[in-house]
Amino acid sequence: MPPIGPAALLAAARDRDPARPLVTHYDDSTGERVELSATTLDNWVAKTANLLQDEFDVGPGSTVAVSLPVHWQTAAVLLGVWSCGATVVDTAPEDDAGLDGVDLVLAAQDRLAALEEVDGDAEILGLSLHPLGAGMAGYVGPARDFALEVRTAGDRFMPYSPPDVAGPGLRVGGLELTLGGLVDAAVELADRLGIGPDDRVLVDAQVAAEAGPVAWLLAPLAAGASIVLCRYPFAERLPERAATERVTASLGRQVDGVRELGRTEAG
Repeated sequence: MPPIGPAALLAAARDRDPARPLVTHYDDSTGERVELSATTLDNWVAKTANLLQDEFDVGPGSTVAVSLPVHWQTAAVLLGVWSCGATVVDTAPEDDAGLDGVDLVLAAQDRLAALEEVDGDAEILGLSLHPLGAGMAGYVGPARDFALEVRTAGDRFMPYSPPDVAGPGLRVGGLELTLGGLVDAAVELADRLGIGPDDRVLVDAQVAAEAGPVAWLLAPLAAGASIVLCRYPFAERLPERAATERVTASLGRQVDGVRELGRTEAG
């Protein structure tokens, strides 16, 4: 099989079962639950990619900093950037060096103030992360509002320049991976963790943030699995949630009756 990029993993999920819940997101601090089928996530990714390409000239050779928590909208942003063939820089808002050479920054609203203190020419898109996709409330800074701008973007994406799988895809700390290397790493990790196409993987957002997007997003996609993201999870709710969501495996959380990925019987 020829090398492929991350966007192909989502396309495969959509083609395999377009109506299947692919990403389900919980936030126990707000009571939020959002469920996206493969088709719905694909639509969000297409709109994101069109916005980035048409309004910010993002394409192969572009570098996009992403300062977002693990969230369903983060999945759409990451896959949107990679659909354009651009490089994701995973950065913290206080990491000035991480913004060197960046063309565009996408950041959560609560991180914008720190980013606005950093010198640089990059434009900034802010995300409210509102469960219903609403814009940023009470914000008066220079960042443009992702939620408002993405609404008018097209539902189908065609890159002006096809992504080069040998081109850079992710830069985080001292690690750099190509677009094709992201898929290779995801396939290898899915195999090592034992994730299968029938799995529904419960993911603890804090652990996922430390592990990175290959672990929490691309590895399940590469295996053909679906994802249940849990942000600020209440431990006492997880067994019932796992049963309700038909969870078969977990990443970063021990849940009774659910196998924990990466954990051997010996511990």
